[in-house]
Amino acid sequence: MGGSSTIVDAINFVNTASSQRIEPGSVNLPPAPWPAHFKTEPTSDQVTKIAANVVDTVNNHFDKVPDLFLDSQDGFWRDHLALTWDLRTLKGKDKIRNFLQAEAQVKKVPLQIQIDESQAFRKPQVGGFAPVNGLRGIQFFITFTSQNGKGRGVVRLVQEHKTEEWKIWTFFLTLDEYRGHPEPKGPNRPKGVEHGGQPGRMNWAQKRQEEINFTKNEPDVLILGCGQGGLTAAARLKMLGVSSLIIDRNPRIGDNWRNRYHQLVLHDPVWYDHLPYLPFPDHWPIFTPKDKLADWFDSYAKALDLNVWLRSTIVSSEYDNARKSWKVVIRRSFVKSSRPSATSSSNPPTAGAPAATQVEEEIEHMELTVYPKHIIQCTGGSGKPNMPTSIPGITGGVFKGDRLCHSSQFTTATPLAKRGSKKAIVVGACNSSHDICQDFYERGYDVTMVQRSSTFVVSSSAALKYLIGPLYSEGGPAVEDADLFLWSHPSEVLKTLQQDLTKLTIEHDAELLAGLDRAGFKLDKGVDGAGLFAKYLQRQGGYYIDVGTSKLIVEGKIAVKSGVGIAAVVENGLKMEDGEVLEADEIVFATGYSNMRSTAREVFGNEQVGDKVGDVWGWNEEGEMRGIWTRSGHEAFWFHGGNLALARYYSRVVALQIKASLDGLL
Repeated sequence: MGGSSTIVDAINFVNTASSQRIEPGSVNLPPAPWPAHFKTEPTSDQVTKIAANVVDTVNNHFDKVPDLFLDSQDGFWRDHLALTWDLRTLKGKDKIRNFLQAEAQVKKVPLQIQIDESQAFRKPQVGGFAPVNGLRGIQFFITFTSQNGKGRGVVRLVQEHKTEEWKIWTFFLTLDEYRGHPEPKGPNRPKGVEHGGQPGRMNWAQKRQEEINFTKNEPDVLILGCGQGGLTAAARLKMLGVSSLIIDRNPRIGDNWRNRYHQLVLHDPVWYDHLPYLPFPDHWPIFTPKDKLADWFDSYAKALDLNVWLRSTIVSSEYDNARKSWKVVIRRSFVKSSRPSATSSSNPPTAGAPAATQVEEEIEHMELTVYPKHIIQCTGGSGKPNMPTSIPGITGGVFKGDRLCHSSQFTTATPLAKRGSKKAIVVGACNSSHDICQDFYERGYDVTMVQRSSTFVVSSSAALKYLIGPLYSEGGPAVEDADLFLWSHPSEVLKTLQQDLTKLTIEHDAELLAGLDRAGFKLDKGVDGAGLFAKYLQRQGGYYIDVGTSKLIVEGKIAVKSGVGIAAVVENGLKMEDGEVLEADEIVFATGYSNMRSTAREVFGNEQVGDKVGDVWGWNEEGEMRGIWTRSGHEAFWFHGGNLALARYYSRVVALQIKASLDGLL
């Protein structure tokens, strides 16, 4: 470790305003200080007694609960729909007391908790809190019942340095089951058949077709987008008995992944990416190729009987405040007939490209009107592609090369017979840029990456070992337990944890990062030094999980132009602000995406939705996410998105709120 520390000390990590950038209008909460270490480790009997005291106070002396929290520094109460129909994080005794006395719905049905001893991972125990300084404390899982339903939680206690009393540092509750409505799974699964003589009854396939077409009723919820957001939301709603209809403009479920660039493979491991109710099978690869994921999405929708209309787009929408429902006109398209194209046999696919049969289709269109009570926009965690149109020459056909596009339009490069016979430039320095640069390199291009601002880089091995592996790994906790444990950290505490973990990943990757530094690639440590998770949750970008491209940069096989702005697009490439012209046959702008709100404006209009919803992503003043997975600012309109892990956990949060709204509870 000493050698890697010396290497790290020599790396020039950038700490500028751009490296600390977060979503505009969001709040950059400071990392919470680590509490003091305990003086003497408690015995197992003492741990059991301390946990039992917490349970007794919550169940029998609720007004005394705030006194259980730390005095020497702020403790946290995080509540995801347990005591209100909102996502809240309260910091400090005064705010916790005010919340529990004035806002929590506990008068009709008091909060009751129990220690969860069903598995060793959940039982009261002394556990590690801080990876670097070794802070340890008491933690245990709980189950609860409240007015809203049933759920689970996690409690962490630390010892006050002066009094040596054990006090709550973090207390987390999240609703799992809507009151009186257990999910129809396991012992509650549907029977699936109606025995006896029933002339004229429909079979399963006929019933499914009727459900999909909504011939007899209206969907409670209309979901826009059939990626992981739309599918997980629909699955959760179905388990709550809420009907939903997903619409997507693509011809097939999963096309939002299939249509992305050729080499795309998920950078997150399989254990982190399971979908609710139907996890990936045990033989699934650790890192999922995009087309395999797309096929899984298709299977998932069919297995869970989700209602999907493909080739469908919104023509118009209007919310009726009096009726509390939407009127949405949908243009739904069908393939009337298809046949192999006349050119499909004479024009084989380019070498290295995926084989595909060319088909000519005759499309039939119809307009249908539905009246859902809610809409969920699930068109991805971001909004429209962010093409920097302010750069002179980027439009108007100035560039005379083969291709100029945004990364969302890039599929793959054409293999070259001779290496270096063509040049490519990729603008941007995060995940997509690196993957596209590697694709160009592997197909024989001379490639230059234009880095506009610094990037946090972590190797895939370091991310697995330190950031994801401790919770999500082969033989690790059940994914529901891992999710509960992860989100039980208030954002300020999570940020402190990530600071420690980022130090470990940087030590692990010291030689790689030093090589990037020598190559002129600008590195940073993330917002407040909190690395990958802070970059994602506070900015939704600015990082790269290395799966091989960094080595190509270190070895000089991919060139980097960093720290210099683009002056203009010219006919043969990019003119930089230092006067250099980078020549190119192809230019790809991997420049990210705008806020999800931009898609809402495009689809639903400014007056109808766009001007009423708030910005999406980044933390609010309590550390909960803005605009997404909670009320958006427009009645009965919701945003849902993020990576597969976020979609898995927060899909339940969104579905439970919609169910409560349909029942008149919010």
